Amino acid sequence: QVQLVESGGGLVQPGGSLRLSCAASGFTFRYYTMSWYRQAPGRERELVAAISSSDTADYVEPVKGRFTISRDNAKSTVYLQMNSLKPEDTAVYYCKGLRYYIDGPYWGKGTLVTVST
Repeated sequence: QVQLVESGGGLVQPGGSLRLSCAASGFTFRYYTMSWYRQAPGRERELVAAISSSDTADYVEPVKGRFTISRDNAKSTVYLQMNSLKPEDTAVYYCKGLRYYIDGPYWGKGTLVTVST
């Protein structure tokens, strides 16, 4: 059974940092492109960052230079290091796994990040 479990969310002040984790099971993690999405209240879910099976990372413009996506294939885990957080980063963050044209996508249930004083 496929599972993606996010953790690491919470309340942080503007300018602070958080590290999100997504632990995967039930599929061969190293073959999958892993992504982080977020959904703010009243808005559609949007892509934040993605990392391919060959470790190529991509980011949307609003988070470039502040967020870093990484993966540990031995632990079947993908991370999102978030620095210099802003109130507009407040959202539920979701992890997604996809093997293009073969399998997925699989989604986690999300973890809430709140950036506020």
